[in-house]
Amino acid sequence: MLTGAAPAAAPPAPPAPPAPPAFGLRLATGLAGVLLAVLVSGLNENITKVALADIRGAMGIARDDASWLVALYAAASVSAMAFAPWCSVTFSLRRLTATAIIVCMAAGVLCPFAPNLSVLMLLRVVQGAAGGALPPMLMTVALRFLPPNIKLYGLGGYALSATFGPSLGTPLAAFWTEYLGWQWAFWQVVPGSIVALLMVSWGLPQDPLRLERLRQFDWRGLLLGLPAISMLVVGMLQGERLAWFASPLICVLLGGGLLLLVLFFINEWSHPLPFFKLQLLSRRNLSHALLTLGGVLFVLLAVILIPSSYLAQVHAYRPLQTAPVMLMVALPQLIALPLVAALCNIRAVDCRWVLAIGLALLALSCVLGARMSPDWIRTHFYLLQAVQIFAQPMAVIPLLLLATTGLAPQDGPFASAWFNTIKGMSAVVATGVLDALITRRNHFHSTVLSERLGNLPAGVDMEGLAQRMHAQVVTLTSSDLYLTVAAIALAMIVIIPILPTRVYPPRAA
Repeated sequence: MLTGAAPAAAPPAPPAPPAPPAFGLRLATGLAGVLLAVLVSGLNENITKVALADIRGAMGIARDDASWLVALYAAASVSAMAFAPWCSVTFSLRRLTATAIIVCMAAGVLCPFAPNLSVLMLLRVVQGAAGGALPPMLMTVALRFLPPNIKLYGLGGYALSATFGPSLGTPLAAFWTEYLGWQWAFWQVVPGSIVALLMVSWGLPQDPLRLERLRQFDWRGLLLGLPAISMLVVGMLQGERLAWFASPLICVLLGGGLLLLVLFFINEWSHPLPFFKLQLLSRRNLSHALLTLGGVLFVLLAVILIPSSYLAQVHAYRPLQTAPVMLMVALPQLIALPLVAALCNIRAVDCRWVLAIGLALLALSCVLGARMSPDWIRTHFYLLQAVQIFAQPMAVIPLLLLATTGLAPQDGPFASAWFNTIKGMSAVVATGVLDALITRRNHFHSTVLSERLGNLPAGVDMEGLAQRMHAQVVTLTSSDLYLTVAAIALAMIVIIPILPTRVYPPRAA
C-alpha cells in the first residue's frame, strides 16, 4: 500500500556539449565574421549619436524627440546583451548570430524611409536589440572555439569593441555626413553586415537545437529583468534632460527599475536554468573584473567626449575636423591590442600589473589634459591621445583574462552575460553621470566668472566678452572632468593588490 505520492521524475540531464571542432581556416573565418558584425553594430550606435544633428535636420525631428532615439536604442541593446547568451545555447550560436546580423542590417536600411518618428523609434529598438545580441556571441565564440594558446588574442579582438569602435565613430560619421549624405549614418551597416553574414554562415559550426530548455524557460526572470534593464537605461539617459528626480517619470524609471532588478536577481538565484548565474560572483577575479570594467568604460567614454565636445563648443569644430584626434587612438589599436595580448600571454607576466600600468597611463593622459587652456586646438590633444594608444588595451585585456580564466565550459555563456551586460550598463551610467557633471560644473564656473566680472564699464564689447567667457567655462569644465577621470583611474589601481588573484594565461593541457 502506498503511503505517499511517488517522487517526481528528475528532469533529464542535458546532453554533453559536443567536442569543439579543430581550429582552422573555417573557424577563424567564423570568428572574424562575428568580430566584424560586432564592430559594425557598435559603429552604427556611435555614428548615429555623432550624426544625430544631421539626422534631425533632414528628418525634421525636434531635439528632445531625438534624444529618445538614442535612449530606446540603448535600452534594447543592453537588454539583448543580458538575454542573448541563454538564447544562443537554446537556438544555436550560428542561428542567433546570423539572425541578429540580418535584422540589424534590415532595420538600418529601412530607417531613412521611416514615415514618422514612431516608426523610426520602432526600427531603432529592433536594431538595438539585434545589435546588442552580437557582442555576447563574440565572447562566447572566443571562449568556446579558440585553442588555449591563442584564446587571449581572440579576447583581444573582443576588446576592439571597447577601444577601437567608439573612437572610430566620430571619423566615420564625419565621412558619411560630409560626403555621402545623412542616410549613410544608417546604411553604413550594410556592406560590413553582408560580409560578416557570409563569414559566419560558412565558418561557425551548426549546433543542434536545444528546445528542451524551453520547458524550464525563466518566464519570471524575463518579465522582471527586461523592464528593469530598460527602465534603468532610459532613466539614466533621460535624467539630465528631465532634471533627474524633479521629474516624476525619472523617479518611476529609476526607482521602479531598481526594485524590479532586485526581484530579478532574487529569482535568478534559485532558478534551475537562469539567465544570470549569481553564484559566479563568488569568484573574486570575475567580481573584480566587472567592478573595474565599469570604471574603465567611464574613463574611455570621457576621454572621447571631452576633446570632441571642447573643440566643437570653443572652436566650432565639425566632426570631420575632430576626426584626426579620434583616429590618433583608433587606428593604432589594430597593432596595440595584439601586442598587449601577446604581453599578457607570457606566463611570467602578471596581468594585474599590466592593468595597473594601463590605468596609470590613462590617469597620466587625463592629468596632462587638465592643464588645457582656451587656446588649445586639435594638435594639443595629440600627446594625450598618443599616451592612450597602449593605455586603453592595457586596461581592458587584463580584465578579460581575469574574468574568464578557469571558467568551466558550461559557465561561458553566464560569464558572457555578466560581462556584456555590465559593459553596456556601465556605458549608459557613464553617459548619465558625465552629462550631470558637465551641467553642474558649467553652472558653477559661469557663476564664479560672472561674480568676478562685477559691474562692467561702458563701452565693453559684450559679445566678445560673452564668447571669451563661454570658452573659459567650457575649458574649466573640461579640466574638471579630466581630473575626475584621473581620480577614478587611480582609485581602480588601489584595489588591484586587494581583490584579484594571480592568474596565468590559458595553455593546452
